[in-house]
Amino acid sequence: MHSKVDALAPPQQDIQVNWPIVAVLLLLGFALLGWWSASDTRVWNALSGGLAAAGATALGTLPLCFSKRFSTRAADCCMGFGAGVMLAASVFSLIVPGLEAARNGGATQQMASIIIGASVIGGAALVLLLQSIGHAGDDQKSREQAALRRVWLFVLTVGLHNLPEGLAIGVAFGGVAPEQASVLTFGIALQDIPEGMIVATALLSIGYSKTDAVACGILSGLVEPLAAVAGAALVSVSTALLPWALGGAAGAMLFVLAHEVIPDPHRRHFALPTTCCLIGGFVLMMGLDTALS
Repeated sequence: MHSKVDALAPPQQDIQVNWPIVAVLLLLGFALLGWWSASDTRVWNALSGGLAAAGATALGTLPLCFSKRFSTRAADCCMGFGAGVMLAASVFSLIVPGLEAARNGGATQQMASIIIGASVIGGAALVLLLQSIGHAGDDQKSREQAALRRVWLFVLTVGLHNLPEGLAIGVAFGGVAPEQASVLTFGIALQDIPEGMIVATALLSIGYSKTDAVACGILSGLVEPLAAVAGAALVSVSTALLPWALGGAAGAMLFVLAHEVIPDPHRRHFALPTTCCLIGGFVLMMGLDTALS
């Protein structure tokens, strides 16, 4: 994820958001979603998991409420730890259960590997396509407009990046053991904490008020409960889709980690502490996943 907040020259913007209207629409939307999902335990659990991940994103914005600055090194270390958690979750909570689901569906060992391999590639290709669409309109304009567009493209990338994470939560609750789904949700929630802070910091850099920046950081996580419900509903329709959905979610997250999250600290010369945090996150998530499986 491109958290190049420090490199942006912030134009002064006086940007207002009508938050009461936004809040009412969100409450109505989630009330309808809760009413619809209550009839299916798997979908309801997926909604709860997605809301937990969204809550972690909101939690990440709290440091900005009490501090004007947040160390880039600390943010990169948090992101590295979250990347390690998600790397382990992609393998042990998505790919391994996906292989098992394919074999349980009658596929041979070789065919199961082909199915999961193809779905991983497909998930990564989907994220790449979404990103290329987002970059297509990035024409040359004034420096202020370019900075504004660049930050909002970054915020959009975070939202798109939360989409496969939410789908992964929904697919997990829809088709794998509840313990594994809970561990995956925990891992995604850990990785989401620094994201809320980074989104809010990026918006502060282009002139948003602290209140609006924090609120937008919180809103960036609300993609996850919506995607979680969609993922669980999809798997509920046909169990044959489960291996493909698990592999696709893993591929999407692996692409985001390799293309967006991991390279950024290396560009800012924080490679060693971030790498150590990544390894720590991987080991923690691996231990949690194997202990509860």
